[in-house]
Amino acid sequence: MQPVEPHLFVIFGATGDLTSRKLIPSIYRVLTEDGVVAAHNLLGVSRSEISDDGFRRQTNEALHNAGYDGSAVEDWCQRRVFYEATPAGTTDFENLRARIEQIESDLGLPGNRIFYLALPPGAFPSVIEQLGQAGLASGPGWTRLVVEKPFGHDLATARELNTHIHSYFDEQQVYRIDHYLGKETVQNLLAFRFANLLFESAWNRDRVESIEITVAESLGTEGRAGYYENSGVLRDMVQNHLTQLLSLIAMEAPNAFEADDIRGEKVDVLEAILPIDIDQVVYGQYVAGSIDGQPVPGYRDDPDVADASQTPTFVAMRLSIANWRWEGVPVFLRSGKRLPHKTTQIAVTFRRPPVCIFHGVKDECALHQNVVVITLQPNEGFEIRFDVKAPGSPLRLLSQPLHFDYDEAFQKIPDAYQTLILDVMEGDQTLFVRSDEVEASWALYTPLLEASDIEVLPYPAGSWGPDVVDERLGLVGEWVMRDI
Repeated sequence: MQPVEPHLFVIFGATGDLTSRKLIPSIYRVLTEDGVVAAHNLLGVSRSEISDDGFRRQTNEALHNAGYDGSAVEDWCQRRVFYEATPAGTTDFENLRARIEQIESDLGLPGNRIFYLALPPGAFPSVIEQLGQAGLASGPGWTRLVVEKPFGHDLATARELNTHIHSYFDEQQVYRIDHYLGKETVQNLLAFRFANLLFESAWNRDRVESIEITVAESLGTEGRAGYYENSGVLRDMVQNHLTQLLSLIAMEAPNAFEADDIRGEKVDVLEAILPIDIDQVVYGQYVAGSIDGQPVPGYRDDPDVADASQTPTFVAMRLSIANWRWEGVPVFLRSGKRLPHKTTQIAVTFRRPPVCIFHGVKDECALHQNVVVITLQPNEGFEIRFDVKAPGSPLRLLSQPLHFDYDEAFQKIPDAYQTLILDVMEGDQTLFVRSDEVEASWALYTPLLEASDIEVLPYPAGSWGPDVVDERLGLVGEWVMRDI
């Protein structure tokens, strides 16, 4: 961990929802919980014509909504928060550069800058270009650029955006953010695997029968149907969140716990995945149903969705990783909207013993399989399931859980954005996506996105997707779902 140096944190899209709901509260948590008060100064940038005082009021309101009040909040807003408007039609950032330099001069800052693009993806190229042309891609100190997802729309657009960024910024300056990587359980995957020989020694094709990754949402599009119609579940969830989890669960041990070593191993996993067979992919779209006993409408019932829309809201697929560790082990990915409940889980199912010695056990000695279940939300934790003998006679084997819950152990864990923002301030790129990793991920899914005449099957809201999923994918056993 590097100390946080004095800097100016510049947010583009400062009056937007992401800034008020996530970024400002997370920045303030970094201040109050991670001890970087003296180092931190915030400049909001957007097209809105408001003053410093207007943005300070918005900042204060965002913190109030997040549960922060008092003189410390007011003092920070008054002394450390600034604003600069960039009206529509602005062709350069000269005024912004002057404003940044004035703030740095007034506060005695060394010229370290973070530019956070909390903007729609279509605005990325223009803002990046204007930063570069205004000479803001480098400065007296260090400069870091944070880019929100989605990063590209397919492989071609991701490459184009990478090329555009690299015209002005070095890769060492770029932080492509995926908030899933800020979750404590995701970060702990590396410690879980590589600090515990018990698991790492069995984490291979000799012992593992299958890997499942599920990201389920109980909500529908919730006002995002316009965006979702042009995205679908592959772009919205699979290319980023699920693929990040897969690369971490399947990667080899890095040479060192350093950003480039870890990210290099993740890329190796993605490049070892065989081209995805379209016949091993099942798409679905939810129709009217019920969740928790309450009726919910179908996807096409949203007024912003076309009557004949074929946009998938669910996908399940089977992958194969062609490397020494995972050859022959099926990997199942599943994600969808309007599923029974919200959860993100990774399940690693181990093979059964080759011979059953417990003769006389009911069901012809059908032993349960050992399963490691890693839950990222809603309750972050780990669970290991194993067989034990039930007391008494006749002989019975029961599957029992051994679990670890983050809330129980630590009471309070950092918000994902809080973790990632602190990493940006410290200059730690471990949890951020490198350019070749983005392109390797898009290379996997772009052929699926370009496939014509895909079949999108209906599934009732509140179900786990189309009925044909298990049969079509040749699922090993059943999907493993656990409540931790």
